Amino acid sequence: MNCACPVALGRETGQEKNRTERPRLAMDRKCSQLLPSVCTILADPRHPLSDDTCLEKLLDWFKMLINTGSSLLLLEENPCLKELVLAVLRQEEPNPTILSFVLRLTGIFAASESSFQHLQQGEVVFGAFGEAGPLSSALWEDVSIRSGWVQGVYSMLKHYSAFQFLCNSGSLDVIFALQGDPSLFVASGATRLLARVLIFSVQSEPSRLLSSMDCDWPACTRMIVARVEESLKSHSASRAKHSLQLLTTLFEHNQDAWTELLWLRIAGTVESLLTEEPLQVGHQLVDLFLSMARSPAFSCPECSLWKLVALALKTLSLTQSGPLALGLLKLEACPQAIQVQGLGLLLQPMGCVLRGASPSLEFPGLPPESASVESLLSSRASCVSFLCQTLAHLEEVQYVASLAVEFPHKPLLQSVVTVLQFCVGLAIPVSPLAAKIGNFLVGCFRVQRAALGLLGALSRWATSVSDEVMEQIFDILLVYLKSPDSSPAVLKKAFQATLKWLPSTSEASDSAGDFQRHKQFLRDMLPILQKRMHSPSWEVRDSALEHLTQVMKRLRGQEWFWQELLSSEVLPLAEGLLADPESYVRASAVEALGQFSLLASADSKKPGSENNGSNKEASVGARLQEILSADSEGFPRRAVIRVFIDWLRDGHPEVLADPEQFVSRAIQAVDRDLDWEVKVSGLELAKVFAAKCLGLSDCPYAADSSPASQAARRLKSLEAFCRVKLFEFLFGALYDCDRPVALKACEILLAVKSKICKDSRLEESSLELGSTSQQREEKQREELILPVGESAKRISQDPECLILFLETTDLEGLQRSLDRSSDHLEKSPQSLLQDILSAAGNTEDNEADCY
Repeated sequence: MNCACPVALGRETGQEKNRTERPRLAMDRKCSQLLPSVCTILADPRHPLSDDTCLEKLLDWFKMLINTGSSLLLLEENPCLKELVLAVLRQEEPNPTILSFVLRLTGIFAASESSFQHLQQGEVVFGAFGEAGPLSSALWEDVSIRSGWVQGVYSMLKHYSAFQFLCNSGSLDVIFALQGDPSLFVASGATRLLARVLIFSVQSEPSRLLSSMDCDWPACTRMIVARVEESLKSHSASRAKHSLQLLTTLFEHNQDAWTELLWLRIAGTVESLLTEEPLQVGHQLVDLFLSMARSPAFSCPECSLWKLVALALKTLSLTQSGPLALGLLKLEACPQAIQVQGLGLLLQPMGCVLRGASPSLEFPGLPPESASVESLLSSRASCVSFLCQTLAHLEEVQYVASLAVEFPHKPLLQSVVTVLQFCVGLAIPVSPLAAKIGNFLVGCFRVQRAALGLLGALSRWATSVSDEVMEQIFDILLVYLKSPDSSPAVLKKAFQATLKWLPSTSEASDSAGDFQRHKQFLRDMLPILQKRMHSPSWEVRDSALEHLTQVMKRLRGQEWFWQELLSSEVLPLAEGLLADPESYVRASAVEALGQFSLLASADSKKPGSENNGSNKEASVGARLQEILSADSEGFPRRAVIRVFIDWLRDGHPEVLADPEQFVSRAIQAVDRDLDWEVKVSGLELAKVFAAKCLGLSDCPYAADSSPASQAARRLKSLEAFCRVKLFEFLFGALYDCDRPVALKACEILLAVKSKICKDSRLEESSLELGSTSQQREEKQREELILPVGESAKRISQDPECLILFLETTDLEGLQRSLDRSSDHLEKSPQSLLQDILSAAGNTEDNEADCY
């Protein structure tokens, strides 16, 4: 049945206005010559395209042209485009890919009202999207054609003429039908399109005041809303899902006041869905309520939406209400009572687990058990999935900026510890349900990972945790760290949670008890790290090294940790792993030893530093330099450069002893490296060195920052750059085949230029450039254009030539050029058109025909 809703015609099209609303299109002359031949190829079914990605690129090109010019001019100056569309539409058995492309192309052009009228005169729009088009033929069975039709119509619906066409051609029936398309991509596109039609219907007739009276609504709006209501009342789950998805999309993309009037009309019908048994559209209702809750139109606490949300939290299944509760807790506009209700839902299973192991204790803040929670926890599959979902949601809640409700973190911490105890068989069940839960959870890696993730997130409450609970937290973490049954993924989660519960260097212990507890925990953990470094699993060895590095950073400067570290065997084991067969492990060992060496040098007053510090620092530096020069894998070499950057920034003694030699050795090794990431990191090292020499107070050459000394300092810096061969390294990087390397080198040269050449010929007096002849200067200018080879070596050793290079070379232009994609020529429209012609095997003939 055709549900066309006629719309009054005679509305001003604005065709003349649109003719001049954009500047004249500028298409490359060569492209305009190639385009007719390309259109001929695309319209010829004897030349199927082997690669349809070129069609996507063509569409992107046309979109770009239309965005920067007039689509009507583009059609008028290139009649081959309209001919292509008509030729494909008239074929009895067109290539589905080409037809889908043509439908989308038509929609792109028809998005302009003037172009729409131009195409309508040739019946192009009707032939593409009307009854005469593919929707009335067997071609419609092809999903690519249905998808092209939906995308084309969606692109076209940007003006009143397109809206009229859809209403008067019966296309709305087609869109409604496509909501149930077997292809999820097509169905989703149809839903977006229908929402856009509804929004356009209201906004296209502003003279009609939208009210709650049905007779005052535009005809198309009345029809769509009636169809939605009919679907919601139909007791058909599939039809109701489609309408709820439509409403969700509508409220997501439109937050105008009229949507509240629409909601007043359908709220009762939506409420009736919540009372249906069985409730089959729970997920769709959750999406709808959350999309509405984010809209300012429904932010008022007295809005009827919140009544239905509260009802949904009661009636939806716990697996459905969990995502709803989480979404509501993230919203500042959500009424506090609703958030309290949602948080209670998330905490129900945690309370059930906690009471299953501690029946005699009271846990204020945790809601009582419910029959539905106990039912979910009574089956292995549902228990595991339900707990994983709950733990993940509660972890996400910890990162909400500010909760409007009081969060019961103390009982929640105890419940998480209980879950972890159940997973390793340490919890003692006191009820038949708890015994079942214990059997389900023993050795369950999924729940272990989720619970450890939440335990780490709950560290935000560390300052208010009792001594007893803190003991339980450290005890269960040690259990997982020690357990041989902990999988590498679980062990990594345990390491991460441990790190979060350790105090940082900026956190002072609240009491002597806290200090002793942390000290004992670290004393217990270091032997575990030693054992893990011997693990046959490279993932475990890698995680242990990563954890060691992070702990050293977090506890840097704490004397008690330094003593424990030096008295353990962790550091010799870490050094031994520099030769590990797995490159990831070697890289982590590099970072661990590099961090230790920096830590050892930070405080000369640490006990044993004379005996254990300097020799080890020197040996570590030499070993890392050897790895940078000789390791066969890129990961360890990248790690060495990251360590060297930290050493240079933080003032490692080996660097301070001779910064020039340190940087020179490093960049010479990097210069020979074939890994582009190593080179980019090496350039970052060069950047840090240049910045220290030119601008920072801790620069070894910057004893005096007065204006009179600035020129001398810059000269000394340039002389240092020459000794280090910094510019020779940068010039070579400019020619690197990896564009990020060249970009980084150009960035550094620009930064140096901004410091050296702030004023025109600022250094002329100190370098006596005025004495050079005009002839010599012109000769040098010719040589200083992107120097390479011997020219680069000569310039990089001469401060005078370096300044002249910086002054005369268009580094800004070079940076703009490098910012362009390295294959921009290959991706150019001209190259794209030539590729299509070449694929058809008629390049020479087609190029001749263009003239």
